[in-house]
Amino acid sequence: MKSISRKLIVLFAALALLLAACSNDKDSSKDGNKDKDKAGDKTDSQELEVAVFQGGYGDAYWKEIAKMFEEANPGTTVNITANPDIGELIRPKIIAGTPPDVVYLNQTDPSGVTQGLIKEEGFLELTDLFEENALNEDVALKDKILPGILESVYMSPYGDEKIYMAPYNYNVMGLWYNKTLFDEEGIEIPKTWDDFFALNEVAKEHDRALFTYQGASPGYIEEILIPAVYSLGGQESLDQMLTYDPEFWKSDVALDALAIVEEIATTENALMNGTVALDHTQSQTSFMQGDSMFIPNGNWFEGEMEEAPREEGFEFGFLGVPAFDANDPLLALTSVEQMYIPKAAANPELAKEFLKFLYTEESVKLNGEFAKAAMAVDGASDLVKEYLTESSYNVYKAVESGMYAMSGNFAPVPTGVNVEPREVLFDQVASVMNKEMTKEEWADKMYEVYTKVAEKLE
Repeated sequence: MKSISRKLIVLFAALALLLAACSNDKDSSKDGNKDKDKAGDKTDSQELEVAVFQGGYGDAYWKEIAKMFEEANPGTTVNITANPDIGELIRPKIIAGTPPDVVYLNQTDPSGVTQGLIKEEGFLELTDLFEENALNEDVALKDKILPGILESVYMSPYGDEKIYMAPYNYNVMGLWYNKTLFDEEGIEIPKTWDDFFALNEVAKEHDRALFTYQGASPGYIEEILIPAVYSLGGQESLDQMLTYDPEFWKSDVALDALAIVEEIATTENALMNGTVALDHTQSQTSFMQGDSMFIPNGNWFEGEMEEAPREEGFEFGFLGVPAFDANDPLLALTSVEQMYIPKAAANPELAKEFLKFLYTEESVKLNGEFAKAAMAVDGASDLVKEYLTESSYNVYKAVESGMYAMSGNFAPVPTGVNVEPREVLFDQVASVMNKEMTKEEWADKMYEVYTKVAEKLE
């Protein structure tokens, strides 16, 4: 009996080892499949995790495009997580090394997640994606994107000509005016800053100030200041400004650009009374009611103020931004929404296919229908015209038809810098407008801030 028992024990032990070995083989096979998935080999069943900032564009487009992608790729499931605080929601996953596969979240989001990934170089490079042909088209994907977008710091944040972020919708910003007033009175839109200030007398004749802005949100001043820097000094000066070169603030370009704000402040009738204390809704309503000739804003202006009171016959007109030389084109500032694939994404190749899918004509139209916006794709404005307000369409069309647009995104500040230069820059606007600070003092303050940043950059 003891001999039989020993044999049975040995037999069971052998069976257990065999089953364990089989189980390990299966686990190894699963791990191998995971490795293949991560390497981009398509399987019959894949899941894609997409995190979306749910702001003014909503999330309806993302839900619909996910369904379309699933239909085009049988066996694939796209999970959309949309939330106004998506940055805070995905932060723990990013820290844990299990981020979503695709993220739509701008650099300026208060969570700081995208800025943090920029500093840590936490993006998958997308240069190869844009070098490839667009989906079902015989044209490189990069050639479908509006000129200058992929080269900007929005998409190429390290200045190495490599693309790490993909453009989504874009906004166009500049000066607005009452088109009806200008047309009926035969007033020509100003093409230079000299023309602009010359209209102060015309403004007086029509019982209004020349200019107002969103006093409690002085960042709107960037919509004239950044194009002014480009107009005066070209891309070289703009790069100095956006990448924290302290010497920029010692240049004539910087002082001449800041002089626009100082001249508005010191010229009688130029600044609408009470402007500095007004929030964006109050100043924009005053403008629409005929209290000023011009105001800075973006292509969302008409939709945002749809229910606001206005003077009789008011019609939104977009000027762009005057240049300093009459031979130069009108300018505009653009901001571009960003999408990216975290470097630690589980399904990077499938994520790339999803991004490529977003640039198809069907997707651009769908986005126009649900988000009421235009993607940063050449010809997008005509594809989505029926879903845009008239003024929005005219703004997008102006950029696609020759108005020179530049991006003005400031580079991320290095770790250890406890000041945000952009905020400091525009926080001084009220002091200048109240004639408590000169343009020279403004430039000196920015020189000090930039010097601190530059020391960390070194």
